[in-house]
Parts: sequence; structure tokens; C-alpha cells
Amino acid sequence: MMRGEPVTVTWHVDTGERDDGNNPIWAEESQTVADVLVRPGAQANATDSTRPEGVSVALTCAFPRAWAYRSLRGARVTVRGRDYQVIGDPIPVDGGLTPTRWNLLVELSDSRG
Repeated sequence: MMRGEPVTVTWHVDTGERDDGNNPIWAEESQTVADVLVRPGAQANATDSTRPEGVSVALTCAFPRAWAYRSLRGARVTVRGRDYQVIGDPIPVDGGLTPTRWNLLVELSDSRG
């Protein structure tokens, strides 16, 4: 039986308040999601000359059907203590086909160096 691991999803949420320059004031909201499958994705060295020691890391996470879906656009996902940015705005697979407990594939990336 496959088992996932817990990850933490963090969103930036508009508080509805504005600063002196009329810019929105943001707050962070986090949620731990259990039973997420984490798979390493493509990894590469940075190719630009300004980052000779740079690397790009990618992961693919499969979120469980039991998680109450919420848009992940712009969210940050913490996996094993490291933060990754969500790529795009993934949506769950639907249509009645339910072969597994997971229905939402989320691609994550991080660049370092």
C-alpha cells in the first residue's frame, strides 16, 4: 500500500486592509495536508553565467482526494523542511475515474545559488 507524507501549504491572503500607499496588506495562511505523494522531478544546473553554482530543483506532488481543494496559484509548499513554489494553478482530475486516492498533481520548483 502506498502512503504519502505530510506537507505544508502556505498562501498569501489579502487582509482587505491597505497601507499608506493604498497597497494591499498580505497575511500568510498555512495548512498541513497529510498523505501527499512526493516524487523527485527534473533537476538541472543553472546555465546562466551569473549563477555558476546555481541549481534548479523540481518535485511533483500528488495531493489526496480527501483534501478539500483550494487554488494553489502562488502558493508555497514545504516538503521535508524545504520551501518550493507551485507552478501554475493545478486543478484536480475529475470525471468519475477514481483509480487511486490521489487526484491532484502539483509541480513545484526551487532555484538556489
